[in-house]
Amino acid sequence: MDVAQQILETPLAASHRAAGATMSAWFGCWLPESFGNPQDEQRFANQSVALIDNNYRAYLAFTGPDRVRYLHAIVTNNVKDLREGEGTLTLLLNPQGHILAELEVRREAERLFGITYAMVRDAATAWLDKYIIMDDVTLADETERYATIGVEGPRCAELIAALSGVQLSSLPELGAIKTTVKDIPCEVEKRSPVAGASGADFLVERGRAEELWSVLREAGAKFGGGPMGYAALSAQRLAQGVPWFAYDFGEKQIPHEAGLEHTHISFTKGCYTGQEIIERVRSRGHVNRRRISLRFAADQAPEAGAGLYDVEGTEVGHVTRAARSWYPAGILGMGYVRKEAAVPGTRLTWTGGAAEVVAAPIPGKG
Repeated sequence: MDVAQQILETPLAASHRAAGATMSAWFGCWLPESFGNPQDEQRFANQSVALIDNNYRAYLAFTGPDRVRYLHAIVTNNVKDLREGEGTLTLLLNPQGHILAELEVRREAERLFGITYAMVRDAATAWLDKYIIMDDVTLADETERYATIGVEGPRCAELIAALSGVQLSSLPELGAIKTTVKDIPCEVEKRSPVAGASGADFLVERGRAEELWSVLREAGAKFGGGPMGYAALSAQRLAQGVPWFAYDFGEKQIPHEAGLEHTHISFTKGCYTGQEIIERVRSRGHVNRRRISLRFAADQAPEAGAGLYDVEGTEVGHVTRAARSWYPAGILGMGYVRKEAAVPGTRLTWTGGAAEVVAAPIPGKG
């Protein structure tokens, strides 16, 4: 699936630049690379609360009486059985089972609400639109309407309760509820980065995003936290073992290779595009390569695409993403290797030194 070439700008750009943030391209959007100290920014996510500009997203609305049946028949996960306010992660696949887009779907009273990536916005909407044939469904692109601000960390739930009265523990994962924060209408969605971690997103009208960011930043400071840029966020997700669409999985992979079969696929829902391939892989019981987490014995992170070699010098895979982390400390990464090299503890090398396959999340403190 072709991605958009134009780099978009977050609605929070003016606030970030005023705060001295450096900006870089992430997910096809200009987003904060760092607010000055990535180590402190990753510490916020591990010890207090971190604020994250999540405005790399595209928002799609599905309305009409056939909306549930239609989308359920296209995506990999179970949409039909969602109750109002519940959500799920799913994928769009091509007929060969390769990943075209990651899509979060939430059921609302009068519509299904979809969240994907702005970088595949046009291609994803075109793909979805072509399956509306005899269905009474309207697909609307609402990307220009919304903005999202993420919060995560051990004090995240306290912050949300103090500002909105919403108890995060009362929501199911990817469940959402409407609320207000200092008279700003918004939705709070529970979105834990990994099991056992606390996180949520605030969905707000785009025109009020800067106002909400200011409120959250002031409140976050009172809880000992602050904003986190994408240098620290990338490290945090690598430590947690969370893959990123377009970085760690995409059109070159099928879900089993990317390790998404337990989170993004229902094996009981019935037919969808690419299902034949997915069922064939499941019945075979394995794939020839797998996504892995890595720890590098080096002071510098390898570039995406760097080759990975076994102890005999045979190339067995490649790096998809790597970054310096402080929680735990070190150079962490992800990649793909042949199945025989995917076992945690396997020693590998790259041109810059040694690497080890590790189980995620990766324990350790800064």
